Amino acid sequence: MATLSYKIAVLVFLENTAGEHLLLLRAKPPNLGIWSPIGGKLEMETGESPFECAVRETYEETGLRVDASALHLFAMIAEKAYEGQSHWLMFLFRCTVPLPGLPPAIAEGKFGFFSRAAIDALPIPDTDRTALWPTYDRYRNHFVALKADCAPGKPIVVEVEQITPPPAHRVT
Repeated sequence: MATLSYKIAVLVFLENTAGEHLLLLRAKPPNLGIWSPIGGKLEMETGESPFECAVRETYEETGLRVDASALHLFAMIAEKAYEGQSHWLMFLFRCTVPLPGLPPAIAEGKFGFFSRAAIDALPIPDTDRTALWPTYDRYRNHFVALKADCAPGKPIVVEVEQITPPPAHRVT
């Protein structure tokens, strides 16, 4: 069995003042030709943190300048064997600053704003449909750690590893 590399990246969920979500129609792999939130890989050679990466990617892709205080880390998901190519550790952020307008197209693709209901009808990655958007819907104001088995040829299996804050019960 071949050893797969591990990649670390962020996704940033942004909205406009009407509550519509910004998505990027990707012009490059991964996810070529389908819609997804903005994001990118951590610059590991510089020791970049997930928050620093989310701040940088938000500016590079949309022109919106934010600092870490405008970002809420709501999920971490370990995707095993994504597209059979590599493993991904993804940090999912919700930006609390609305975008004033649609950003211009960039080398990675073109942007669109969509209602949450409209996103379900778009061509989006299977993992986004089965894991990321349901996670956003349920946990965007909390924090959850997930793992997903994305091996090709099998249904994607997503498991919750931890939810913060934990359910309201005390063990003494």
